[in-house]
Amino acid sequence: MAKENSTVVTEFFLLGLTDREELKLILFIFFLIIYIISLMGNLGMIVLIQITPKLHTPMYFFLTCLSFVDACYSSVAGPKMLWHFIVEKATISFTACMLQYFLLATFITTEGFFLAVMAYDRYVAIAKPLLYMVAMTKRVCIMLVIGSCIGGLFNSLTHTIGLVQLTFCGPNVISHFFCDLPPLLKLSCSDTSLNELLVIIYTGVISIITLLTVIISYIFIVVAIFRIRSAAGMRKAFSTCASHLTAVTLFYGSISFNYIQPSSKYSLEQEKVVSVFYIMVIPMLNPLIYSLRNKEVQDAVKKVIELKTSFS
Repeated sequence: MAKENSTVVTEFFLLGLTDREELKLILFIFFLIIYIISLMGNLGMIVLIQITPKLHTPMYFFLTCLSFVDACYSSVAGPKMLWHFIVEKATISFTACMLQYFLLATFITTEGFFLAVMAYDRYVAIAKPLLYMVAMTKRVCIMLVIGSCIGGLFNSLTHTIGLVQLTFCGPNVISHFFCDLPPLLKLSCSDTSLNELLVIIYTGVISIITLLTVIISYIFIVVAIFRIRSAAGMRKAFSTCASHLTAVTLFYGSISFNYIQPSSKYSLEQEKVVSVFYIMVIPMLNPLIYSLRNKEVQDAVKKVIELKTSFS
């Protein structure tokens, strides 16, 4: 029954961020600038790391992966959101909607695992510096990245399969700028209690695993930092950790607000604001966070600028 009726709704109408015509042009320009900065920042970070031999370390390998994921998931939802501001009615087919959710859930969950992996990497680098290159070999780094991607894929597949098995018989208006799980569950004619339970369980388990990894890693990091006798060494360690902790706080704070809450307290308007933050703003901020507080990245940027200047 669910499989047959799931084709009753062939497309959804996305209401976007606002229906106020006087705000649409301003918001279009504002978010277009954010998206361009985000795309240039993340792609620029990837290129910078690839062309700078000094940055060919496990830490920057993970940062490359993080930048790639940021560029991907902001591009899955960003252009569609911008399109909402210049068309009267924004529609998305049922299949495209499911695909958009699948990709977003995959990339966003994978980013959560990446942030945990980066915390573990910092723990090994600071607490066990002599064993760092032995423990964090290229094979280990690749396996950690693959494991993170598999975790993101598994979480996304579970919820997407659950979505396509639901009945959507109308209405088909999504009060959002992309196909997200909570508003889609609101539109379903089926019983969504199992889907909601899976959201709480999966998000809770993934958050606990990743956050515990981050917290335990930083407990050992703080202990190791206070054992460093050099003031310069302590400052460098704190600077590296501060960048990562800022990224972790922004990401987990916004994701937890949206998904770890009872459905009775769910607010579409609040969800829109928070979604804009983690889909558009965080991917823009991450390259800035890691570059402004990281001397190695700053030095690499200066060398690239100096090299470009010398050739021109």
